[in-house]
Amino acid sequence: MRVHVISDIEGVSGVVKPEQGDGGESLFEEARRLYTEEINAAIRGAFTAGATEVVVMDCHGAGKGWSFNSLLPEQLDPRCEWVVQNEWTEYTEFLEEGCDAALFVGMHARAGVADGVLNHTVSGSEWHELRFNGTSVGETGINAALCGTFGCPVLLVTGDTAVCHEARELLGERLVTVPVKKGLGRFSARNIPPQRARELIEDGAKQALADLGAVPPYDPGHPCEIEVDFIRSNLVEPYHHRQGVEVLDGRRIVSRADDWWSAWKQFYF
Repeated sequence: MRVHVISDIEGVSGVVKPEQGDGGESLFEEARRLYTEEINAAIRGAFTAGATEVVVMDCHGAGKGWSFNSLLPEQLDPRCEWVVQNEWTEYTEFLEEGCDAALFVGMHARAGVADGVLNHTVSGSEWHELRFNGTSVGETGINAALCGTFGCPVLLVTGDTAVCHEARELLGERLVTVPVKKGLGRFSARNIPPQRARELIEDGAKQALADLGAVPPYDPGHPCEIEVDFIRSNLVEPYHHRQGVEVLDGRRIVSRADDWWSAWKQFYF
């Protein structure tokens, strides 16, 4: 059984403040340790459930050279391998080779969710809202669509209660979710202590992988329209002459194609 662990830092227990996700900040070092250990918990659960290969893909853009490279290699479970990609969503080799399941660790809610800790979508300073064929999604939806493009189902999502609710709405009630904190606002939360959070994640991974058919691979639909609402008008300017992309007004663009992956690549890369 080949398992892809896809991770982000904002949904980790104890990570509540923006500085904890910013590379180079003193608080970032503590967050990296908490982050790596939650990833390890999912890895342990996966191998206990029968995984033969686990590849971790770090999807946290911390900046300053830590983007997609925020976990601590020396603390990572030695049975796995991990990917450092240059651009988010560019690494697809493991999925293309055939992957049985994806486990999402440390996810956060989409932009604008009131009780979503550190909520944002892609770029908190640039993106206001994202829709796939009219459905509002966040980064959980993007990663799920990437996996679904290659037939890989998402079976586990961990993070705060808001993203767990968001993920079940998008992927179905049979999705296993592990909430490790409850948002009280964008920069405040009631957290489960790290040791217990890791135990819950490990158990969740084992439970999720017990039934590989519980959740179908996510497909936003064919054809596919990806609509982005940006925060400022200058952010749409690079898309005026992009093939397959239409500028709708001063803040909105839409990318249209036969499938999600084609529509995503038209404007994101």
